[in-house]
Amino acid sequence: MIHDDREVTCVGLESGLLKAGNLRIGAVSHTFLMEAGRWGLQGSWLDRDGLPVNVRGQILVAWSRDDWFTMVTKLVFPSTERDEIVFQYRGRLNPGARQYTFVLQHSLLGRVEGEGWVAPESIVQRYWVLGDRQRRTGFETLHQLAESKYCLSSSVMEGHYLASTMEAIVERQLG
Repeated sequence: MIHDDREVTCVGLESGLLKAGNLRIGAVSHTFLMEAGRWGLQGSWLDRDGLPVNVRGQILVAWSRDDWFTMVTKLVFPSTERDEIVFQYRGRLNPGARQYTFVLQHSLLGRVEGEGWVAPESIVQRYWVLGDRQRRTGFETLHQLAESKYCLSSSVMEGHYLASTMEAIVERQLG
């Protein structure tokens, strides 16, 4: 909903509870992915026919001098016997560009390729599993809430059906 002062209310998951926050349109440039750093993730994961479970994670982003980035994400599921999930990205974003491509090694899905777009208020990416008979693909959006805080919504699909979804708050960790 847009208010007179050009604020948008975004509903995000924070500390396991739904919470509304305010977002200024076009007020801040992206820090996630655009800058090297360490990020924390906290939210919930939902599998088809399952109950939501808490998920926590760490994301490390690094850049080389030739405009290649690497990103490593590790997700853990506290108080469950579920195995951790690890994502290892390598991608390229040319200076001044809004679109990028990446390859990804995913601990559950295997070899993955994808593309991303850097929009004014979010970073959106989609990916597809290479050589996969289940035709699995994924989609995620990181919507910027503040300079160092994002609302993540992601999903994996098998063919035409949702297989899992995750919603989380991603915050930069300083120090």
